[in-house]
Amino acid sequence: MMSPRVSHVVAGVIEDCDGRVLVAQRPARKSMAGAWEFPGGKLAAGEERLSGLSREFEEELGIHVEAARPLIRYRHRYPNLEVDLDVWRIEQWSGEPIGREDQAFGWHLPADLQSLGLLPADAAIVRSIQLPTVVAVTPSPAEEGEESFLDRLGQIAVTDAAGWVCLRRPELAPERLLVLAAGAACRIEGTGSKLLLHGDPAVLGSALVSSSPVLASRLRACVAGVHVPSHYLETLTKRPVPASMWFGVSCHGTAELEAALLAGADYAFLGAVKRTASHPGAPGIGWEKFADLVRELPMPVYAIGGLGPEDLETAWAAGAQGIA
Repeated sequence: MMSPRVSHVVAGVIEDCDGRVLVAQRPARKSMAGAWEFPGGKLAAGEERLSGLSREFEEELGIHVEAARPLIRYRHRYPNLEVDLDVWRIEQWSGEPIGREDQAFGWHLPADLQSLGLLPADAAIVRSIQLPTVVAVTPSPAEEGEESFLDRLGQIAVTDAAGWVCLRRPELAPERLLVLAAGAACRIEGTGSKLLLHGDPAVLGSALVSSSPVLASRLRACVAGVHVPSHYLETLTKRPVPASMWFGVSCHGTAELEAALLAGADYAFLGAVKRTASHPGAPGIGWEKFADLVRELPMPVYAIGGLGPEDLETAWAAGAQGIA
C-alpha cells in the first residue's frame, strides 16, 4: 500500500484583547467545506515557513504578519493525505481581517471552538492555546515548615503570573496533599495561577470527590488538573480524570509519550533536557533530541530539566509548548 502524500501546512493563531482567537470557515470549493479552521495554507516548495505564513494571511485575510513564534507542530493523518501542521502564534500584526476568498470568519473563545465544528486536525492547537507557557514545579520542601513552603509557592505564582504551579510532594498522602493545596489557594489567589496536583490520578480523583464541601469548594477555585509520573501509564487504560480537568504526564522518551497520548493526556513534560541537581551524572537529552521526539506528536509538550526563563525561546524553536 502506498503511503499517503504529505502536505506541509502553515497556520496561525491570532488572539484579541478579550482572549478570542480568529478562525475561518472553509469555502464551498474546498475539501471539508463548511468546517472551521485556523487560517493558513500549504507551504510552497522551497518557501521559508514564516514567509509562507505571512503570504497566506495576506492572501486570505488581508492581514500583515509582523512578528510570530512557533506554537506547535505535528502530523495529522487523513485517509489519503498526511498533513504536517506547522502552527505559529502571531504576536504582532496590522490590518483588519477581510474574507478575500469569500470565506466566513469570526472571533471565538478557545473553549467554544470544538462545538463550532473545527477541523479534527486542529484539536491539538486548541489545547495548546489554552495552556500556559510556563509551569513551575515546586521544589523539595527540605527542612522548611509548611507555612514557609506555602509562602515560597506564593512567590513562585507571583513570579510566573498567569502560569501554573505543579504541587509535587510525593511524601504526602493524597488527603494531606489536598489540604496543602487548599492552603496554597490562599497564596495564589489573584495571581492568575492555577495548581496541578502531582501524584496517583485515581487516588487524587477519588479524594477530590470525597473532600468536605468547604475543602472541595476551595480546591475547585484553584486546581486546574492532575499531573502524574510516567510509571502510572502502565496501569492506565483510559483518561483518569474528567474532561473538565487537565491531565498531564511526565515522560522520558517515545514510548511514554505515545502511551500518554493513548491515555488521553492533554500535555506532557519531557526531559530532562539539561543536567539537573536531582539527577547527578545524567547528561540530559539535549534540544536536538527533544525536537526529534515531539516533531510529529499531536500533543503540547513542555521541556523540563535544568531550565529557566532564559530557555523559553529555545524551547519554542525546538517545538515545545514552553518550559516546566
